[in-house]
This record gives sequence, structure tokens and C-alpha cells, in this order.
Amino acid sequence: MKKNIAVLAGGFSGEYEISIKSSRMLMQNIDKEKYNSFLVCITPEKWVYIDEKNKETPVDKNDFSIIAGKKKIIFDCVFNIIHGTPGEDGKIQGYFDMLGIPHTSCNHYVSALTFNKAYCNYVVQTLGVSVPKSAHIFRKDKYNISKIVEKIKLPAIVKPCNGGSSFGTSKAKTAPEMKKAIELAFTVDDEILIEEFINGTEITCGLFRYKNQMTVFPITEIIPKTEFFDFEAKYTKGMSQEITPARISPEETSLCSATSAYLYNKLNCKGVVRMDYILTKGRKMFFLEVNTVPGMSEMSIVPQQAKAFGYKLPDFLDMLIEDAMSNKNSRHFNP
Repeated sequence: MKKNIAVLAGGFSGEYEISIKSSRMLMQNIDKEKYNSFLVCITPEKWVYIDEKNKETPVDKNDFSIIAGKKKIIFDCVFNIIHGTPGEDGKIQGYFDMLGIPHTSCNHYVSALTFNKAYCNYVVQTLGVSVPKSAHIFRKDKYNISKIVEKIKLPAIVKPCNGGSSFGTSKAKTAPEMKKAIELAFTVDDEILIEEFINGTEITCGLFRYKNQMTVFPITEIIPKTEFFDFEAKYTKGMSQEITPARISPEETSLCSATSAYLYNKLNCKGVVRMDYILTKGRKMFFLEVNTVPGMSEMSIVPQQAKAFGYKLPDFLDMLIEDAMSNKNSRHFNP
């Protein structure tokens, strides 16, 4: 009998449209012989099932069920593709964990930790992995730009702690630019991270676990046409070049792959994640962030890496769904 899969898209952040693009890719590629897939979109205003004719039907939040064709649908698994809140910060994971519904993303506390860039960096650094020198400031507190510049040096990257797709992120080369960058980041989040700008090659590594075996994809080298890999470079065609496999040495490739697998295990990740780094000319690698709900649109990096590894997208998605349903931790609380 076919399993019922909810493809969960939307969200409450500026990454809504990116999530919708990812969900379309999933709906097209989830194995229709094996699964019944249903697009469920959530926003601050509504949670709805959207059928093939774009008709919306409310979701019953009591058990996350829907009515389709006059039949009540209970889901065997949720393929979470909400980037940003509430799909990447632990909120929706806690909801599904309480209902006992398997989902493809990390659990609630891992998602919450990794979503906050500053707190994630604290943990990653204690695990022995290099991170950029940084300052972590809050809207509620006073801050001194001169002291920040003295500590971090310029140029610096200023970013919201909780957010993705580089929304509210900018590069500051001067103290006045730092002030503007901080103000911009505070329009997105109440806490921000200011990191030293490290000149080097940006690389990213996707990986996942299936049947207790880790698969590490070929590493992608990112060459933005902008000053850094910002929103424009990420989502505007032609504004970045993504090369898979990356043009780095075997030793650097091994370092990135091994570090990513190490952090995946130590952070207790689940499902497919993507880890971003800067590699300097001196062959030192700095961790930037981990994406626990990486993009799955046609322009996204993980599908490119899966293809380079030799996977057909439907087979790759099948493995993610199977792993989620077989993971007993996703049913640790079932009232």
C-alpha cells in the first residue's frame, strides 16, 4: 500500500518563495508508484492542503490530517521543505515529534541550535573546528561600533543570527557601513552575528545518513559575482558559478568531507544537511553554517551534488523518506 507523504512548504519568513520552489521540485520527483504526495502549505494566516487544481483545504492541526476527495488522510511521513521559521528552527519539528509523525529534518533541539548561527558556532568551536572571529550582539543591549571594529577588524560580514538565504546580510568595509549593516540585520532578527571577512574559496558539502551509513556528496565550489554569496548571488541566474566537484586538492576535499561527517554526528543531525565553509589559500578551513533544510529547487546545490554523486533525484528522495520513517526517534512521544 502506498504511503501518504506531506510535502510541507511555505513558512513565516522571507524564504517563503524559495520553499515553494523547492516543494514543486519535490512534488514532481517523489516516486508516484510508491507514495501519495500531498502539498501542504503553512503561513502565519493558514495551514492548507493545496490540490492539483490549486483548491485549498484547511489542515486539522489536532492530528495534522487533511480531507482529500472526501477521505481523511493521515500522513505516514512529512517531507519538511520549509526554509527558515518555523521549519528550520525546531518549532515544527517539536509539533510533529509530539504527534508521533516522522519527518525528514533534524529533531527540535538540534534544529533550534543549528538555526542560530552564533550559538551553533560556539558549539562547533568547542568541537575543535575553526570558525571566524565574531561578535554576537542583541537589539536590547547597547553596543559600541568602535569596540566591535577593534575586535573583528574590517571588512566584516554582518548577518541575522536566525535566518537564511542571506536575508539582511551585508558586508561592511568601514565603520559607517558597519552601522548600516547592523541596522539592516536588526530589521530581520533581534540578535545578530558580526564575523570577520575571510578571503578564500567558499565550499559547501551536502551529506545524509541512510540505513546507518553516511553518504557525503561531492563538494561544491561557489564563485559569486557579488562581493560574497548573498541573496542575489544565490537566487539570480548567472550571478554565481557553482562547480561540482570543487576545484580543490584531494587533501582539502578529504578535510571538508571528514569535518562535515564529524559535525553531522556530533551535532546529532538527521536527514540531508549542507555545511558551508571558507577555505583559505593557506589551506585553513573555517566553518560558516549548517543548513538543516537545504534547498531542493532546480537551482539548489544539494540536487546538483546528488546528481554528481550518481543519484537520480526520485531515488535520493526515496532514501530520505525511508530513513525518516525508519527512525524510531521521530516517534519518541506518541500520546
